[in-house]
Amino acid sequence: MKKFQPILLSLLSGLLFFLAWPMQNFTVAVFFAFIPLFILEQQNYSKLKFFGLIYLALFTWNISTTWWIWNASMVGAWLAIFANSLLMCIPWMGFRFMNKRFGSLIGYSSFIIFWLAFEYLHLQDWGLSWPWLTLGNVFASRTDWVQWYEYTGTSGGSLWILLVNVILFQLIRKREKKEDVRSTIYNTRFRTAVIASALLLLPIIASFLISKQSSNISHQSSDVLTPASSNIVIVQPNIDPYEKLATGTFEAQLQKLIRLSESKIDSNTTLLIWPETALYSANGFDETMLKENYFLRPLFDFLRRHPHINLFTGIESYRVFNERVSNVAKPISGTANFYEVYNGSVLLDSNGARNFYHKSMLVPGVETLPRFLLFLGPVFEKLGGTAGGYARQLERTPVTTTNGYVIAPAICYESIYGEYMSKYIRNGANIIAVITNDGWWGNTPGYKHHMLYGKLRAIETRKWVLRSANTGISCFIDPAGNVLQPQPWWTEAAIQMHIPVNDRQTFFVRHGDLLSKLSLAFTALFILFVLYNRFVSNRKKSDVTGS
Repeated sequence: MKKFQPILLSLLSGLLFFLAWPMQNFTVAVFFAFIPLFILEQQNYSKLKFFGLIYLALFTWNISTTWWIWNASMVGAWLAIFANSLLMCIPWMGFRFMNKRFGSLIGYSSFIIFWLAFEYLHLQDWGLSWPWLTLGNVFASRTDWVQWYEYTGTSGGSLWILLVNVILFQLIRKREKKEDVRSTIYNTRFRTAVIASALLLLPIIASFLISKQSSNISHQSSDVLTPASSNIVIVQPNIDPYEKLATGTFEAQLQKLIRLSESKIDSNTTLLIWPETALYSANGFDETMLKENYFLRPLFDFLRRHPHINLFTGIESYRVFNERVSNVAKPISGTANFYEVYNGSVLLDSNGARNFYHKSMLVPGVETLPRFLLFLGPVFEKLGGTAGGYARQLERTPVTTTNGYVIAPAICYESIYGEYMSKYIRNGANIIAVITNDGWWGNTPGYKHHMLYGKLRAIETRKWVLRSANTGISCFIDPAGNVLQPQPWWTEAAIQMHIPVNDRQTFFVRHGDLLSKLSLAFTALFILFVLYNRFVSNRKKSDVTGS
């Protein structure tokens, strides 16, 4: 049994993360999940064996919580599970080096800093970004614990988890040391209970206090911007994404969207929201010719019948240029022109298109690849991915309606990027609209995780989140993270609600993810410290050799 103890400890860590993650909801397990790996680090294993044990734990965590990606894309699953587990090992190997070289104080401090820096870098648009398992996301099903995310974002939750794991492990180590005096043993146990209780409970108490102070945010509104009689309608058409691609029945899809919309809209409806790729055809739609497109005539007939409505919808579109405007622009055969393809959204009214938004955070392996992996493009495409077919929008420009709502658009998994979404709010957005097609994943935990992460964006920004999913879970999320009118999986639905807006900007919106940026600065200082230490050591060796 002792022979298998390291493997069992590794698997235990992965299992604790699985149990803590939303849907299993044994959230408290996350506060102990790193401890088995700290125990392994204390053993005198070789670098290779230590790496293997850490990778096994992180792979177990990844595959047990994100296995469902396989339903949509083999290559996406490969990147998210195998590659993400590998990337997660980087902070651990840095921690092992620092702990062996400089002792526990610097070692465990570096672990917290390295992990926070890793998560922040993984949230950036670098081609393999997959922050689904950011530690702070674990509280998406316990938002009453983390109302203080309006100050810290999810990195505050990550810091909380890391601190508790590190301090509890240090206290466990102290208890394992032999003590000769019983009173000393008693005092150690008492201190352990006090410190552990404080670490676990104080952030939760702070969350409840903040929640009380912010309880009126959901009801704050401006009658000038959004009259009390106005309402927003969200449509969930429940269209099989694989069937849509196979048959190309756009006319039937459009008629279903219109029918569901008209079942719920009224004279007070000012904004209508349809999901990602609601406007989809095999050839895409020319953004400059939407009103002239024959297949979109029923849509504009519908909008002319309801001229007071703005429609915000997903669209698969393209634009033609007379020069190559980006590295993903493709040449048009027989001409000197190029075109870009977008997974995007458009704001429409009876006069035509008002604003376009093009998805910026593309899914690794499915919609994009980093430049250093572009040589593998043909291989990834055979596996169902892409070498980077979609062009993206670089600016965080809100979508402004004619009725007082200013939309922060999020297509698909863009909504899991906290600081990214906060930039829209800083630029004037007063609601967040998430349009998504979670049907790719099937009836799995994936679409449920995705909806729950929207609650974190609501708390960080204190803005309403309006979620239109092709099939489950369309809903309204208030600024405190409460989910209203959630629609179940594989159900046609349309929901309506009055949504008040506020012009408040939270600390997180105004200043961004300060904790993570500090961790990057401290990571740089640690690297400089190591380099300086090595320089001094080499200098001493050369002096001894010279003498």
